[in-house]
Amino acid sequence: METLFWVLHVIVAITVIALVLLQHGKGADMGAAFGSGSSGSLFGATGSANFLSRSTSIVATLFFLTSLGLAYFGLQQHKPTSVLDRATVPATTTQPAAPATAPAQVPGESGGSKARDIPQ
Repeated sequence: METLFWVLHVIVAITVIALVLLQHGKGADMGAAFGSGSSGSLFGATGSANFLSRSTSIVATLFFLTSLGLAYFGLQQHKPTSVLDRATVPATTTQPAAPATAPAQVPGESGGSKARDIPQ
């Protein structure tokens, strides 16, 4: 079903692009006023503008509907979870640091402090 929406979405997008490119701009009406020959067209003098405008609005509506459908399918695959559900507390326990031991004193060695002088 999602693949059908993707194919339809791409076709509708290309159709919107084509319809927008087929429409003539505001300056084309000035040419029609001076007899550029647009009155002999297939849709008449103003028929093509109304037909293309309506077609564009219909196809644009279809584009938004297919976009909403794709958003729905995307949401079904990747359900959002709460940030609190994703947070995990590490299960490791911290061990207290081992007390520092003083270096052993060699008897008869002068200088340096004795083991009893180092506070623990």
